[in-house]
Parts: sequence; structure tokens; C-alpha cells
Amino acid sequence: MTETSPSIGDMMTATVPMARTLNLDFVETTPERAVVRLPDQPDYHNHVGGPHAGAMFTLAESASGAIVMAAFGDQLSRAVPLAVRAEIGYKKLAMGPVTATATLGRPIADVVAELDAGRRPEFPVAIAITREDGAVTGEMSIVWTLRPNN
Repeated sequence: MTETSPSIGDMMTATVPMARTLNLDFVETTPERAVVRLPDQPDYHNHVGGPHAGAMFTLAESASGAIVMAAFGDQLSRAVPLAVRAEIGYKKLAMGPVTATATLGRPIADVVAELDAGRRPEFPVAIAITREDGAVTGEMSIVWTLRPNN
């Protein structure tokens, strides 16, 4: 699927209430990379004035969902994408707006081939969360699956 960021971003904000709540900006969404920005919003700050850990988790998970939709949206008639497990590490203090950049950890063709073979493929998505100065403030890994509809 070769959707542009507005269509994936619009779809994500229409179907995922937390993406709307946090005012996430889907900057770029392709099958190779998704970039999502969380603006600086005092309502979602933590005790030190930066984005709350839960907001950063949601940002990263949303970036992973955007790349999954871009890569596998053409499979939705036969499978539903679901997050299986996630791990996040907070590396540095995040202040101001933060951006999550997601990349797929397996080739799309390999995942689709497993689905074609009647299996339930799993695949990792890696996400880096950065401040405006480029410093990595967090890293997340999410394993997704395509659960066949049958």
C-alpha cells in the first residue's frame, strides 16, 4: 500500500481516539517509515514538565500502527493487525515536542508470504523517540501480528 501521510494520519485520528486526544501529527507515513509528532502540551506533562511517559508510549505505538497500516493496509480484507507485546526504554529527559520514527523489522513480502501460507505472522517494529535537538529520549519495540479473519 502506498498511502500518503494525510490519508493514513486521517484514518488513524478517525479510528484511534487517543491519537486525537493527544493531537498527534502524522508527519510521514510510508511502508518504510512512519514519523509522528507529539506537540508540547501542558495537559500531558509529567512532574518535571516534559511529556508524560504514557503520552510518549502512545506516540510511539501510534507511529508503529501507522507504518503497519502503510505496509499491510492492503491485507485488511483478510487479516487484522494487532499489537502482541511492547517494550519501551526511557533514555533521556524529554522536553518540548517529541517525534517518534518507526521502521519495520521484517520485509513486507516475508510477512505476507506467511499470511498466504495460512499462518499468523509476527513482525517487530522499532521506534525511536527524539527531542527537537535530535537526542533520542526513548526507544520502543513492538511486535505486531496479522490475525487472519477466518
